Amino acid sequence: MNLISIIVPALNEEIGIEKFLQQLQLFRSLGHEVIVVDGGSEDQTIPIATSLADKVIQASNGRGIQMNMGAAKASHDIFWFLHADTTISDDSVEEIQASLNDHDWGRFNIKLSGKNVLFRVIEKMINTRSCITSIATGDQGIFVKREIFDKVKGYSNLPLMEDVDLSKKLRKLSRSVCIKDNLITSSRRWETNGILATVFLMWRLRFLYWLGVSADKLAAQYK
Repeated sequence: MNLISIIVPALNEEIGIEKFLQQLQLFRSLGHEVIVVDGGSEDQTIPIATSLADKVIQASNGRGIQMNMGAAKASHDIFWFLHADTTISDDSVEEIQASLNDHDWGRFNIKLSGKNVLFRVIEKMINTRSCITSIATGDQGIFVKREIFDKVKGYSNLPLMEDVDLSKKLRKLSRSVCIKDNLITSSRRWETNGILATVFLMWRLRFLYWLGVSADKLAAQYK
């Protein structure tokens, strides 16, 4: 089976990155590699990651830039882009390898870590939307064959919506595969800023992006 390069963009993730990277040590023992691409952390992210990753790279801030740099330094033919606040299952790599026998790229269903019943509704909406549209977000663990990633020239240098933009480029070549096994992603953004307020903000930004509003203007609103 083809080996996988797991690419992790990070920025000031010292609180959780050790626990996250510990999950990936099983995969490293099987020959897969872990690449952490730091976007200018001012905490202990880099020292913590150094002993738990095969490569730790420093890049300019911006997930698109970071993930492209990780892909450029990757050794293997499958890229799996993971956020540092994600919890994964031990058979995730095998599921990716099996799904790419018949597909070129894909993503996972997600489960949000929070207990509020609204998170169950949000999860269902995100997963259903992605299966219908073949548009994936970064917290859904996008994975792709190197040759296809290179064909679409990787992530665009956008301050926001870089994952949506990549999905749109990839789906022109083929539809994504949806792995039903859940990744658990942190609900901290919703919990910090308010569940409904965050949902409405993301809907609004996606709608404006669909209308053609530039990612730069949307990034200013997001911040």
